[in-house]
Amino acid sequence: MTTASNNAPTTYFNLHTQGIGYLNRVREVPVRRGQAFMACDIAALHGASDDVEYTRFDCKVASGEADRLIREHLEDVRAERKVLIAFRIGDIWVDPFMYEKGERKGQPGASLKGRLIFIEWIKVDGQFSYRAPARTDTAAPEDAESGESEQVDGDADQGQPTPAVARKSTAARQSA
Repeated sequence: MTTASNNAPTTYFNLHTQGIGYLNRVREVPVRRGQAFMACDIAALHGASDDVEYTRFDCKVASGEADRLIREHLEDVRAERKVLIAFRIGDIWVDPFMYEKGERKGQPGASLKGRLIFIEWIKVDGQFSYRAPARTDTAAPEDAESGESEQVDGDADQGQPTPAVARKSTAARQSA
């Protein structure tokens, strides 16, 4: 993308949140002007495996592959099966609101929102139903040589794998 004033390329900074969590409240959101979109809640797990805590994200499903996978698992969520996903959410933000009913009526609240951009794997009632194909980046050998990789913790209670996720080094990203 370029700017109109000087045709110099615009630089963007990505904010991604990655984790595992339970898929809830899958729905299609109608829009007055424009095309309807899929949305879902993810109850992301964090903390000690023997005392798990949850953080809820309200997500717009932003990629075609994620949309397809969410639609495929819609009936599992509606049937109240445990649908656990390894996810990546982009561009999270806080959306403040006022409670309109219930005990907290009239009190302020906040929701964490974001765009669901990638699903690495899906388990339904503890059984794998989807695994993303292995990435075949041209940068993969470079990452392996630099020895920079990040371990992603799985949920010990769920017997989750702990896949290694390679990241480009800062020098490699800047030279690209």
